[in-house]
Amino acid sequence: MNADELDGRVPVTLLTGFLGVGKTTLLNHLIRDPNAGRIAVVMNEFGDAGLDHDLIEESTEETILMQSGCLCCSIRGDLSKTLTSLMARRKRGELSFDRVVIETTGIADPGPIMHTMVVDNLIAPHYRTDGVVTVADAATGPSTLEKQSEAVNQIAMADLVVLSKTDLVTPTELTRFETRIAGINSSAKRIKAQKGQVPLGALFGLSAMRSNVTTDDISDWLGMAKATPDPLAGLSGFAAPDSAPAALPLPTAHAHHDHKIISASIELEHPIPANVFDYWLDSLITIRGPDILRMKGIVHVEGMGWPFVFHGVQHIFDAPVPLTSWSGTDTTSRVVVIARNMSLSLLDASLETLRLQANEPDAQLDGMMVHTTEISI
Repeated sequence: MNADELDGRVPVTLLTGFLGVGKTTLLNHLIRDPNAGRIAVVMNEFGDAGLDHDLIEESTEETILMQSGCLCCSIRGDLSKTLTSLMARRKRGELSFDRVVIETTGIADPGPIMHTMVVDNLIAPHYRTDGVVTVADAATGPSTLEKQSEAVNQIAMADLVVLSKTDLVTPTELTRFETRIAGINSSAKRIKAQKGQVPLGALFGLSAMRSNVTTDDISDWLGMAKATPDPLAGLSGFAAPDSAPAALPLPTAHAHHDHKIISASIELEHPIPANVFDYWLDSLITIRGPDILRMKGIVHVEGMGWPFVFHGVQHIFDAPVPLTSWSGTDTTSRVVVIARNMSLSLLDASLETLRLQANEPDAQLDGMMVHTTEISI
């Protein structure tokens, strides 16, 4: 099933990575792949992609249709206008596409684009973020991460890291680089590009924010060996009860550092009182929202028959997805947090507060707020 069929919105993949990492090579393979399907590729300039004219079916000033069925579109003005124009032409029958891939500039931070996908009233009803793919050069990546904070952000925001030019480094150097990446973002999947190519299916379906998600999908999304979701209905920080969010997974306090970016996760074995999770999340977002690069997870709420998955960037959250057809028996909630300018002890203390409060639901929530406030200073 095409992801577009799940809720009527077109899935969007963000392709990011610094200049020279192999992003354009990967994009070219995608454009030429006859099995790619009807994909609209939004890029900065056609010339930068080096499109093979022998493979072009037809072209205009703004769009190029490849023989493979892929549609290439250059950004005119801002991204919002480009996506809105694409959707309008799709509805008029002028263009046909089921998926969008957006190529960002080398120094682009995916965060603002993800914000736009959620809050822009002209985009959000028609598009949804399917994942962030970051291409990382195994040869120059370590030095780039040392010098460029934007590169660290790109890794931190990724759902999938494509390792390019792995043939230019030793196995030991590659292992060291992968360890560095995992330290920034332990939940991101990693895959090695072969001559600039990766399996087409590896690039898509990265988000678990869909109703037909499986246990394995959740596990991959959260970077955990196993995972299970449960619902968080009626949490004020998200949406209406009929679209309540699922929790965030964090496996027993572990975190890593890079350019003031840390990642941590926690697992809560039993269903959580809805007000406890809601209070913890609202407090963390209110106090440190701008420093939360990403939060995602699966949550089982007391009294609910199914879990919810949720995802947020800073203080902006997608509408939580209730997994009403969930068949798993594991009721463990799992939350992953990637943050900047926060100490590991601060983030761990906040997560431990959630754990303690979940285990003592009769305790006063006021104490939870005070504790969270104190550790956040």
